[in-house]
Amino acid sequence: MLTAELLASVKAYTEKLTRNVTFVVQTGENEKREELMEFLMQFADISPRLNVAERDAGLRGGASFTLEADDAPTGITFSGVPGGHEFNSFVLGVLHAGGVPVRLDDALKSIVERVGEPLHFETAISLSCHNCPDVVQTLNQFAALNPNISAEMVDGGVYDDFVAERNVQGVPAVFLNGEVFANGKIEPATLIEKLLERYPHLAEAGADEAPSLPLQDVVVIGGGPAGVSSAIYAARKGFAVTIIAERFGGQVKDTLGIENLVSIPQTEGPEVVKGLREHLTEYEVTLREHLRVDDIEQGDVKSITLSSGEKIRARSVIIATGANWRELGIPGEKEYIGNGVAYCPHCDGPFFKGKDVSVIGGGNSGIEAALDLSGIVGHVTVLEFMPELKADKVLVDKALERDNITIITNAASQEIKATDGKVSSLVYKDRESGETHELDLKAVFVQIGLVPNSEFAKGLVNMNKYGEIIINDKAETSAAGILACGDVTTTPYKQIVVALGEGSKAALTAFEYLVMHAPAVEEDEASAAAA
Repeated sequence: MLTAELLASVKAYTEKLTRNVTFVVQTGENEKREELMEFLMQFADISPRLNVAERDAGLRGGASFTLEADDAPTGITFSGVPGGHEFNSFVLGVLHAGGVPVRLDDALKSIVERVGEPLHFETAISLSCHNCPDVVQTLNQFAALNPNISAEMVDGGVYDDFVAERNVQGVPAVFLNGEVFANGKIEPATLIEKLLERYPHLAEAGADEAPSLPLQDVVVIGGGPAGVSSAIYAARKGFAVTIIAERFGGQVKDTLGIENLVSIPQTEGPEVVKGLREHLTEYEVTLREHLRVDDIEQGDVKSITLSSGEKIRARSVIIATGANWRELGIPGEKEYIGNGVAYCPHCDGPFFKGKDVSVIGGGNSGIEAALDLSGIVGHVTVLEFMPELKADKVLVDKALERDNITIITNAASQEIKATDGKVSSLVYKDRESGETHELDLKAVFVQIGLVPNSEFAKGLVNMNKYGEIIINDKAETSAAGILACGDVTTTPYKQIVVALGEGSKAALTAFEYLVMHAPAVEEDEASAAAA
């Protein structure tokens, strides 16, 4: 099950363990039990600090196991075989249980460590979901930091009774103490935000105990291609640089097939993100991850307020926050997210095997989604608002070759309907004839483009009617010392290669501003300004 090469690569990490870790497998029957035992026995063989035990541990069933460190519970549990995208979650869980320090932002550590009551998280996942590991790994880190917190990964393909009981139709789906906590595409920053909503006093602890950064020359907001490119170029100029990233990698992390990144004929988003992180670590750049920017105060020294309550001071700011999936804005969309309304075909497609679904959007993303889904579901109906598809011809030709893909143009989506809380049909209007039609289906995958993540910058810089930050050809905004780049801006063509170039341009402009135009600010003056 686990190849010799994979085990050899992981073995080096297990040499860092300082505690013995036991995989305690729940007794009982399950069709995946034999596979799980083989998986765990193979893994345990790579280190004398790892072993497997079987007993009644009060877990979900015979394909569940929990991690114990030196015979003490860690709160980390896996229900299912953590292969596929979740293998990294398993490895990291073992390392954290075994004493390897949790690499979470210090302010966030302080917040999590202050939780004083029992919190039990359950995360429904699919092994084909590439968003799920971020959530599983974040919650496992919470458990490793605080004995009041426990976290369980539940493979919906193994425990279908859990999926039915909790009415799960999209992953990741997070439950806290048995109640819905977060649903659909969830960022680690969202988990922190929801935790702070429930326990607002924790934010004060995070802000008070986080080590303060000295005055930064450049603060980059955003960890996608544009943001990382900006940070690298700025660091190469010798500047003090900090990146604030809600989600390192941004939208690229959700992009599986990439064939237009010049010099790399074919790759996948997670590999590109891995390369971005590796390249960034070659420079002295401070990375503050899983945090949002709530506010920026303009001045010779800009004051940046984070979602943790902290403030960071900088002489210049580069906004590279990218964009997010655009919503339809029709009745039923928000109400049924996670119950048939989805934005990630790779994550949620397997839940609709053999069923009829719809993809809304005839651009590249929409047609690619239809092609991916056509190999899983019964039938895909693509609805495009305009008279013609916007996707590349090569994709359209592939879609037309599939017997189970129907394409309807001039279709205006009107309403998503549900039966017993689950999507059951989609109403659309034929824009040419004016006739209304209703499609019987089980899921609607929305693929209609992106909306810029610029809300926090309203009133600070000028934006167009779409919320894109208006920039000139040097990436300058309407505010002195504040640059912007990538998908959040008015730059046309939202492409990875374009974002990389725009990011480097923004950093070069920041260099010019700091050297030629920015007022000299001493550290003590900056402190006074922040106060």
